[in-house]
Amino acid sequence: MQLNLTKPLAFFDLETTGINVSKDRIVEISILKVMPDGTEHSKTWLVNPTIPIPAKTSKIHGIYDKDIKDKPTFADLAKEISDFFENSDLAGYNSNKFDVPLLVEEFLRVDFDFDVKKRKLIDGQVIFFKKEPRTLGAAFKFYCDKKLENAHSAKADVTATYEVLKSQIERYDDLKNDMGQLSKFSSQKKSADFAGMIVFNDAGKETFNFGKNKGKTVEEVFEQQPGYYSWIMNADFPLYTKKVLTAVKLRASFGAGVK
Repeated sequence: MQLNLTKPLAFFDLETTGINVSKDRIVEISILKVMPDGTEHSKTWLVNPTIPIPAKTSKIHGIYDKDIKDKPTFADLAKEISDFFENSDLAGYNSNKFDVPLLVEEFLRVDFDFDVKKRKLIDGQVIFFKKEPRTLGAAFKFYCDKKLENAHSAKADVTATYEVLKSQIERYDDLKNDMGQLSKFSSQKKSADFAGMIVFNDAGKETFNFGKNKGKTVEEVFEQQPGYYSWIMNADFPLYTKKVLTAVKLRASFGAGVK
């Protein structure tokens, strides 16, 4: 089948130094860009993460320090990768929880603002877990009746994810071949940031979802506890979470100034 696209859909997968979004780095990124007319373009980059790859992680994806020591850093590749993603919605497997947040963090680290707000985010794992809770390999077998060879190779995983999504659309009558509907179905929670530390309450206000201020709106906390913002900015929080909190603080300050 052919996906019903009004704009390109970029399937992507990351291999990384670990699973900590705020600390770990990309060592490989593969993108399969599907155009509205069904044509496909793919690119894969090995990336020097500038930090050592733990041995236990290398054993999973097969990429070792020696493989990337002479490769370009993410800072070197940021524009090229961004250009390849241009005008695309994003799709992946566990991408809403991991790949998208980590990708955005990498862009922010090199002062490259990769905006995802206007992109639809489609996560094959969310669809799979809501329909048939398993793993990518099981999903590939279940939906495509194929064995996933070279699992944890970014290119193999991203190709499998593409095939799984097409099969999911064909299998379930309530899943439409529409990126807006798939993006909505892929969303699990109404978060203001990728880490889920800031969520929207029933009134649509950004609200803390952790710590002593859990359940309180960001605006009221910053008003009542002026030092809390500075503490977060200096602590080990994801850069995108800090960006969201800064936007709320600036919005509140501007609103107060024009009253």
